[in-house]
Amino acid sequence: MVTSRQADTDRAPRGEMQIRTIAMPADTNPNGDIFGGWVLSQMDIAGGLAAARRARGRVATVAIDAMTFVRPVGVGDVLCCYGDIERVGTTSISVAIEAWKIRWFDRREERLLVTEGRFTYVAIDDSGRKRPVEG
Repeated sequence: MVTSRQADTDRAPRGEMQIRTIAMPADTNPNGDIFGGWVLSQMDIAGGLAAARRARGRVATVAIDAMTFVRPVGVGDVLCCYGDIERVGTTSISVAIEAWKIRWFDRREERLLVTEGRFTYVAIDDSGRKRPVEG
């Protein structure tokens, strides 16, 4: 049987790394774990970067689907968010986002999947109106 720790190290994150940040004490809940909302906001930033690059301009988040939290993030963990464009429509872009944490375990770096989800963005113009996604 493969444990979740083994399964995480057997595969690479999906997509291109969009952001890397460190979880700080101010981001914790009363139990000392990092708020899920903080992780979600980092994923939204990462997805927005990937979508804006593909749209060649501004985008806005219109939907967050299929969020699955696998394990908590602790203070001092490095959170890395990866984005993979799944679908490009006339005005929208769907991005699969994975958040992984890096921590040191027995003097070696360990990468563990934290959460994954699908985010949808719409390309917008300078007035905030929908616009077509460029080629």
